[in-house]
Amino acid sequence: MDFETLKSSSSNFDKLTKALEQNLAPEDQSNKNKYQDDRFWKPELDKTGNGYAVLRFLPAVEGEDLPWQRIWSHAFQDKGGWFIENSLTTLGQKDPVSEENSRLWNTGLDSDKDIARKRKRKLSYYSNIMIVSDPKHPENEGKVFLFKFGKKIFDKITESMQPAFEDESPINPFDFWKGANFKLKIRKVDGYWNYDKSEFEGVSPLAESDDKIKEVWSKQHALKPFLDLSNFKTYDELKEKLNRVITGDRNASTVENANLPPQATRPAKSETVVASSTATDNGEDDTLSYFSKLAEEE
Repeated sequence: MDFETLKSSSSNFDKLTKALEQNLAPEDQSNKNKYQDDRFWKPELDKTGNGYAVLRFLPAVEGEDLPWQRIWSHAFQDKGGWFIENSLTTLGQKDPVSEENSRLWNTGLDSDKDIARKRKRKLSYYSNIMIVSDPKHPENEGKVFLFKFGKKIFDKITESMQPAFEDESPINPFDFWKGANFKLKIRKVDGYWNYDKSEFEGVSPLAESDDKIKEVWSKQHALKPFLDLSNFKTYDELKEKLNRVITGDRNASTVENANLPPQATRPAKSETVVASSTATDNGEDDTLSYFSKLAEEE
């Protein structure tokens, strides 16, 4: 889709609405980049524990249909340390952690259900944004970044596209011309980041001229690379790591001792996408990443 088509289509609001409805169905995703990636913007809290910034969600880049990408992941700790990995359910494939969680849940034992809850999948979204206002780092204003966020913020997007009350008009927050700025308001509640006060402003164009909008559009990042197979371990690799984490045996190479379901065949590589970096298994990095995930997803 070229720029003129993008403007005339008004970002395909109907298509986005249908995709939104599909997103509300269970499916999974997560990312595990533990290195510092300058493409990403992350809010920063002040001394009082509050955070504020104004963002603009941007439309899909050329060659992609949706302005967001979903990733499911698992992040939990057991005898053998941390398990922080993208879930193969993101790609519509079987995942050993999800299979083990199902087995635990189906025992009917409350203790097993508690374990399954601690190991449940976590959903993350990735979108392009432009920073309108960043009081902590004003040098970011006007720049395009990737933004990772969780269900709470995506619920705000959903509410803007599908308002619950008759006096509210639906908007496409990803539209350059008919979208709206998003006021991100963060408070610390019980130790977690809370986004309840966040809200969209009124409808307004991203910029006064199409030339400026086109400049922003040209700086956006592709989202499909998040689905690159290099970001996901194979079924066998995940199962082996799950066994090590559950049993505490760092030398384990099989899964029998973990009492997991029978081993499945290696998932088929269904598509080829652009490569992106993968994470290490370093324990300290995993721990920091885990708490970072919790902060972003709550």
